[in-house]
Amino acid sequence: MLTKIKTELYRNRYLYIMILPVLVWFILFCYLPMGGMVIAFQKFDIVRGIFKSKFVGLDNFSTLFRDPYFFRLVKNTLLINVFGLIFGFPLPIILAIAFNEIRQKYFKKISQTISYLPHFISSVVVMSMVIQFLSPDAGIVNKLINAFGHESIYFLQIPKYFKTIFISTGIWQGTGFSAIIFIAALAGIPKEQYEAATVDGAGKFKQMLYITLPNLAPTIVIMLLINLGSIMNVGHERIILLYNPAIYETADVLNSYVYREGIMGGRYSYAQAVTLFQNVVGFILVAGANKITRKLDGTTLW
Repeated sequence: MLTKIKTELYRNRYLYIMILPVLVWFILFCYLPMGGMVIAFQKFDIVRGIFKSKFVGLDNFSTLFRDPYFFRLVKNTLLINVFGLIFGFPLPIILAIAFNEIRQKYFKKISQTISYLPHFISSVVVMSMVIQFLSPDAGIVNKLINAFGHESIYFLQIPKYFKTIFISTGIWQGTGFSAIIFIAALAGIPKEQYEAATVDGAGKFKQMLYITLPNLAPTIVIMLLINLGSIMNVGHERIILLYNPAIYETADVLNSYVYREGIMGGRYSYAQAVTLFQNVVGFILVAGANKITRKLDGTTLW
């Protein structure tokens, strides 16, 4: 067995050398910090540190589940993620298929580049743009509303508008970049399949239905499973840049709550308990969905 391992390491030594920096990065910044989860079971004192802080067991979780805002936070987190998944997940697939049908290479490259650009714009800039566009005084949206004889709407002060604004900006910013994975998957589909379908008289729609989508199915399932893992997490930096006490009813989520309680309030153990709760729920969802997809078509993450 040891000889086989040595042979494998030597034969693929350059591949292992290439992956080494990534592996080191994950160990240092992803796996080692996981040891800090222990403070969720402590009354953490920043002076005493992790090893000398008082152990309190499940007290922090008990406080979380008794919090009057707990169910509101969970509901808002789930609604934003579920609606984001429903409306945002299919768009990169559609965009990738559309790009795949473009035959003019120069136009195709320009279109893809333009679709990727929003991903590289800072969230601070994007949220600033949203605030400016929706401003009741000088925002372009309210200018159009005023032009039709209606009064300005204070979009960022009315709770019912927040989810639509937040999800829309996320879709705009992430769709193009998310399409890259599906574009790569499309590149791996043998051209012979399309040629055979054309000979048999299949049009573009039938080719998409019987060739493109079945070949994309494993990638779609994998990406869906990955997205399910973050169903209890919402990008709190964009939330914090947009929300205010007037719209906490629909805008306050678990991540923004962790920021307020942990960073601003200094309740580190309590904030870690909330984060651990999110991660455990996410893991259960991924594990459950992974088991279902394994039985359905054999596509799994592990």
